[in-house]
Amino acid sequence: NSRYRNPFFLNCEYGKNTIKFLRLRREGKKHFVKEVEVCTHLRLTSAHEYLDGNNSCVIPTDTIKNIVLVLAKKNGIPTLEQFAIDICKHFMTTFCQVAFVKTYVQEVPWQRLHENGVPHIHSFICVPDGIRFCEVEQCRNGPLVVFAGIKDLKLMKTTQSGFEGFYKNEHTTLPERNDRILCGELFCKWSYGECKDFDFDCTWNKIRECILEAFTGPPDCGEYSPSYQKTVNTIQMCVLSKVPQIIETVLNNTFYNVVDMKNLGLTNDKEVSKCSKHNLPGLFRNTQPLSIAAVLHRTVKGRKLSPQPQ
Repeated sequence: NSRYRNPFFLNCEYGKNTIKFLRLRREGKKHFVKEVEVCTHLRLTSAHEYLDGNNSCVIPTDTIKNIVLVLAKKNGIPTLEQFAIDICKHFMTTFCQVAFVKTYVQEVPWQRLHENGVPHIHSFICVPDGIRFCEVEQCRNGPLVVFAGIKDLKLMKTTQSGFEGFYKNEHTTLPERNDRILCGELFCKWSYGECKDFDFDCTWNKIRECILEAFTGPPDCGEYSPSYQKTVNTIQMCVLSKVPQIIETVLNNTFYNVVDMKNLGLTNDKEVSKCSKHNLPGLFRNTQPLSIAAVLHRTVKGRKLSPQPQ
């Protein structure tokens, strides 16, 4: 009934989440694996299915899933970014009713096993040292826009960190510290803009190295961090020195407090610390604010720099 239609309708999209699969590639006896999780969402040129219950233009989510699997079979996964680009291009060129497509791909961190320094030809180990992901989106008659990132990268340094000189009032109980453990779980996302001629693997590895270098400092002495915020900025500046794009960084901090063992008759010289990261109950988990977050652009004389390939 038309009298129930929402006159403020702006957007209606749908898609298939959590398409998980393993792509195996063989080169003789040597095997290569990519295990990924894909989410693909579409927005159609009309919203008849939403407003009128007319499904004639709707591409079923089961079809979306099968298209992703077929593309993985036919094209392989040369890089996450290229695979996501292939998915977006397929929907745009195959279905005239698609007005917008967005694809998210993340990779399971499988690494080849080595035995006495010799790489195994078909055995792998899952190493949780950061998850690679990418997002690609496109509007009809518009450019492909490519994002990439790393998440769930857990980092720690046991010294060369402090927090001093902060604002204090009658509600402040936190003591100043000039030697503490700095630990956090990092999320970092950057944009390639409309550029598609990057060496995505090389760039991703370069940025990961930048993140580790900026967090730790020189290997023989480290670098002092006066705050989590400054560490986030240092990471961003290091990344922007290599890839001139927008960079979003989130560092969810974990605090370690030295345990007072005087009542136990022991002197604890920072050998034992208690983790004070709290897991919120399910009701609040998805609404928990991010700990330290920042977005940074490279600018030239006050203007945002257009993305350029390196």
